[in-house]
Amino acid sequence: MLISLLKQHNIRKVVASPGTTNLSFVASIMHDPWFEIYSSVDERSGCYMACGLAFQSKEPVVITCTGATASRNYIPGLTEAYYSKLPILAVTATQGRNKVGHLVAQVLDRSQVQHDIAVLSESITASLTDEEEWSNNVKINRALLALRHRGGGPVHLDFQTVYPRDYSVKECPQTRAIFRTSFTDPATNPGNQFPEIDTNGRIAIFIGRHRDFNERETEAIDRFCGKFNAVVFCDHTSGYKGKYRVLLPLITTQTMAVFDINRVNLLIHLGEISGAYAYVSPKEVWRVSPDGEIKDFYRKLTQVFEMEPKAFFNHYAPHEERCNNEAAYLKECLDVLADIRGRIDPEKIPFSNIWLASQTAHRMPENSIVHLGILNTLRAWNMFEMPEAVSSTSNTGGFGIDGILSTLVGASLGDRDKLFFAILGDLAFFYDMNAAGNRHIGNNIRILLINNGKGTEFRNYTHLGALFGEEADNYIAAAGHYGNKSHQLVRHYAEDLGFEYLTADTKEEYLSRLERFLSPLAKDSRPMLFEVFTNSEDENDALKMMNEACKSAMGVTKSFVRKTIGEGSVKIAKKMLGKW
Repeated sequence: MLISLLKQHNIRKVVASPGTTNLSFVASIMHDPWFEIYSSVDERSGCYMACGLAFQSKEPVVITCTGATASRNYIPGLTEAYYSKLPILAVTATQGRNKVGHLVAQVLDRSQVQHDIAVLSESITASLTDEEEWSNNVKINRALLALRHRGGGPVHLDFQTVYPRDYSVKECPQTRAIFRTSFTDPATNPGNQFPEIDTNGRIAIFIGRHRDFNERETEAIDRFCGKFNAVVFCDHTSGYKGKYRVLLPLITTQTMAVFDINRVNLLIHLGEISGAYAYVSPKEVWRVSPDGEIKDFYRKLTQVFEMEPKAFFNHYAPHEERCNNEAAYLKECLDVLADIRGRIDPEKIPFSNIWLASQTAHRMPENSIVHLGILNTLRAWNMFEMPEAVSSTSNTGGFGIDGILSTLVGASLGDRDKLFFAILGDLAFFYDMNAAGNRHIGNNIRILLINNGKGTEFRNYTHLGALFGEEADNYIAAAGHYGNKSHQLVRHYAEDLGFEYLTADTKEEYLSRLERFLSPLAKDSRPMLFEVFTNSEDENDALKMMNEACKSAMGVTKSFVRKTIGEGSVKIAKKMLGKW
C-alpha cells in the first residue's frame, strides 16, 4: 500500500538505513526502477542528507530505518526539516506497539513524538482485516498529503512488520489514492488542475450539518445540479433549500424496498456530521470543505477540495454557462419519495414523536428556527418537510443530549424577533432543564417536550437495547427518573419560571392546542412549553410503520419496483418480501 501510494503521489527519492524491521520495505523497492535510493549507515546523517536532497530537488524524500535507537537519531534532522518546512517522510519500523513495555528487544515506544519534529505522526498496523486495511489506506494518504500541505513539513509513519519472507510479487497492486486540490496550496496541485467529472452515471451531493446557505451559494449549487443532472440529498441540518433538494431519510430507512436512486457514481460530500443516518452507496466520493481534511465517511474518498463549496461549484458550473437539463434524476427521486409518502396514512400513525412531526413540521411558522433533539426526534422530523423559510439544526457535532435546551437559549439571544423552537425528549430536557431558568430567556422561545418517561430510543425495535424488552428500562433506557411522567412536575417548574404551559395526552388534545403553540410572536407573548406524553410502545410501532411503508403495497407495484431498482435486483426484492 505504501509503495503504491508513493508512486501515485509522485514520490521517488529514498534514503535507506540498514535494519531488519524495515527490511521488507527496502527489499521491496530496491529493484524497482521507479525509486531513486541512497544508503546511509548513520540515521542522523541520513536524515540530514534527506534534508539537503529535498531542499535542492524541491521534492519529498523518504527516510527509513529499523526499530531500536536508530529512529531516535532522526530527531535532529527532523527538527531541521520541521522549522525549514522540508517534506521528509520518516518511515520507522516496529514489531508492534502491543510489545512495548514487555522487555522485548529492540522495541521502543514511538506513540508520542516531539511537537516540532513532525507535522503528523501515524501508526500503521499490519492489515489483517478489511477495517485495518481501510484505516491504513487513509492514514498513509493523509501522511503523504501532509508533506506538502499548507507549507508542508516532515511526517512520521511507524510501520508494523510481520517479517515476510515471500518476495515473489512482481507487480505492486494499486491501492486507492486520495488527492487534494487547493487554491491556497498550489504545491499539492500545481496549476490547480481540477479533475474532470465523469457524466456517465448518477451524480449527487450529500450535505451533512451545515450553516444555512446564502442565496449565491444556493445558486451555485443549483447551477451545478442543472448542468450535471444532479440532486442534493439533505436532512433537516443541511442548510440547503434550493430547488434540487431531496429529503433523503424516509427513502433510505425503508427496510422492505431497495431503491436504485441512492446508488451514485460520484457523491460530492459537504458539511459535517449528519444525524440522519441516511446512507447512500457511492462508487467515488469527493469531499469539499475549507478545512481540506481527509474525512472518509463513505470509504470511497478520492479527492479533497480545500475551498468553500461556492468556489467548487462555480468552477464546474460557471455563471456564464446555461443548462437545459430536464432534471431527470431529481424527478426520479421525488417520484420515489412521493410514492412512499402516499403509502402512509397519518391517521394510522400511533401517538408518538413521528405523529407529532407529521402534524406539525409543515405548519412551523415562517422564518422560525428549529432545534431538534438527536436520534429519535431528529429521525422523526427528518421524515417530513418543513416550510422553505424555516431554518433547522441539531447538535450533531458532539451528538449528546446534554445541551440542546442551552443551545436553543443561546441561539434565541441572537435574534429576539424570531421564534426559536426546541423539540426534545424527556431525558434531554431534564438533563439541561436549568437552561429554562436562565434570566436572559426571552418571549421568543417555544419548547416541545415529548415525555415518554425513558430513553425510548433504546426500546425501539431497531436498537440493540430492544433485545432485553422491558428489562431494558432498568439500566439501559433509564426509565422511571424525573417524576416518572408526572403531569405536575414540569408544569409547576415551567409556570413558576414564567412560561405558558400546554399539555396533551392524546392526538385530539395535541391538535386542539397546536395552533396556540405555533402562534406568531407578540409583545405580550411569554415563552411556551408544550409537554406531550407518549409511550415507548407507540413510539416503536410508529417507527416500524414508517420504515415498512412500502411493505403492504409492494406486491401490486412490481413495475414500479422493477423500474426503480433495476431488473437485476427484482429477485432480491422477491426474496426479501417472501411472497410477490
